[in-house]
Amino acid sequence: MIHRLLGGSNKRLVQFLLAGIGMVAIAAAPSPAGLSVTGQYAIATMFFAGILWVTGALPLAVTALTIPVLLTGTGVYDSMDAALVGFADHIIFLFLAGFMLANAIQKYDIDRRIALYSIAKMGSSPRRLILAIMVVTAVLSMWVSNTATAAMMTPIAVGVLTQVLDRDDLASSEAKTQDASASEEPAADGGIAESPAAFTNLQISMLLGTAYAASVGGVGTIIGTPPNAILVGQLNAILDYEIGFADWFLVGFPIVVVTLPLVWFILTYVLYPPEVPDVGAARASAREQLAAEGELDPRGKRVAAIFAATAGLWMVGGLGEFFEPYLSSVWMTTIFGGEGMTVFGVEGHQGLLYYVMVGVAAVPALVLADTMEWEELVDIDWGTLLLFGGGISLANALADTGATEWIANTAFSGLVGAPIVLVIGAVVLLVIFLTEMTSNAATTSIIVPILISLGSVFSATLGLTDFSTALFLSVAGTIAASFAFALPVATPPNAIVFGSGYVEQRHMLRAGLVLNAIMTVILTGAIWFLFTFVWPHLLW
Repeated sequence: MIHRLLGGSNKRLVQFLLAGIGMVAIAAAPSPAGLSVTGQYAIATMFFAGILWVTGALPLAVTALTIPVLLTGTGVYDSMDAALVGFADHIIFLFLAGFMLANAIQKYDIDRRIALYSIAKMGSSPRRLILAIMVVTAVLSMWVSNTATAAMMTPIAVGVLTQVLDRDDLASSEAKTQDASASEEPAADGGIAESPAAFTNLQISMLLGTAYAASVGGVGTIIGTPPNAILVGQLNAILDYEIGFADWFLVGFPIVVVTLPLVWFILTYVLYPPEVPDVGAARASAREQLAAEGELDPRGKRVAAIFAATAGLWMVGGLGEFFEPYLSSVWMTTIFGGEGMTVFGVEGHQGLLYYVMVGVAAVPALVLADTMEWEELVDIDWGTLLLFGGGISLANALADTGATEWIANTAFSGLVGAPIVLVIGAVVLLVIFLTEMTSNAATTSIIVPILISLGSVFSATLGLTDFSTALFLSVAGTIAASFAFALPVATPPNAIVFGSGYVEQRHMLRAGLVLNAIMTVILTGAIWFLFTFVWPHLLW
């Protein structure tokens, strides 16, 4: 009733005031044992930002901009310069370069060509057609942000559906009435029911598969999804530790390989099995559209070459140990980084193949290749970059004041001594639950500093150093942030697919709750396996 009485602007103001009142109450309360006054103010700032992120009272990026203001205003930092350091973090520039590369790929329809080619080759049955869409979406999401990938692939998925299902019947799903939708279920055989409110299993599984594949695929690389970048930035800020592009790929890609086929199987064999007999029209349409695209023009080929070179150098830059027997120490330091002398006659170098440097260099390469103008490059998601900056600034403040360590000791001390599988499961379940209620980027910004501080709490339990435990738990939590499937607000891909009008929230909720439960178990097992046998050789 209250929500009906409050207009949008009034509701936003009430949420803002409640966040402010809570912040003041936390800041004014007596300081608990073990927590400094500045740490208390940092926690108050985290509460304020967290409430606004969860409620959406302000856009995520706008909330991020309030963080340095509050940190400076309360005296956590003595200057605005210190509070703004997070906005200049190197990972922000990696994502900036990734966004601009994505603009170039989309301008020349390279991503669309990949999608059409895969559909034409793989889509021989309804389930394989859905698999083709999901595989392409996941692969693209590794290199283009999962949000942009979902925005590009959703219309393609809808276009495929129009070739398989009757166009009028598909349109009727979008024009459903609310009352009818509450009482209808998808046709069990995947066909179109007589009710205008009906949805087909093929339709639901393909659209949900697109959203989920974008989220899962984003785990594969640092630039695939914002939580990955937030983790890398905060590890650098708090622990002074750098995860390389190739290092993360070897961590994230196995998770994609394990979970993507499982999501596809559950959607198409268990929850919404499509039984439309013939998808030949969709394959034929994909071939026709691909033929109509014609050969990629010279500028498009240059973009493809620049992208391939950038991705290749990102991977090679993290494999310096394989080149060590063949290169002198001077060239090793110059190319891969280190403390020794370089060919430039100076000591110490981050390396010419440092992945941020490679990514940023791709931007002028696009312009020099006469493929992009500045007006085209600048049309990127600046809000996400600001969100990164605010999250890193908040993480810095929580770490610098000792607040994250205090939170970790207070909230998680009860799990000390528990089996490692239980610790992993608790982290995964907590992050998935939190991510369902707010964006995965906001959740990661809040939870990663806490998970990093858990290193000192659980190091004895896990038999690792404080540093290794912090790294392990924060990576596990970040991976889990991409596996919230039940609600549109959880991730941008969920919101994009839901906003298309071709699935309802009840469809997403049913699939999401089942997948969340299964993925909690699968991720716990997969992360335990990687922690035991793989990550010790890669991360520490």
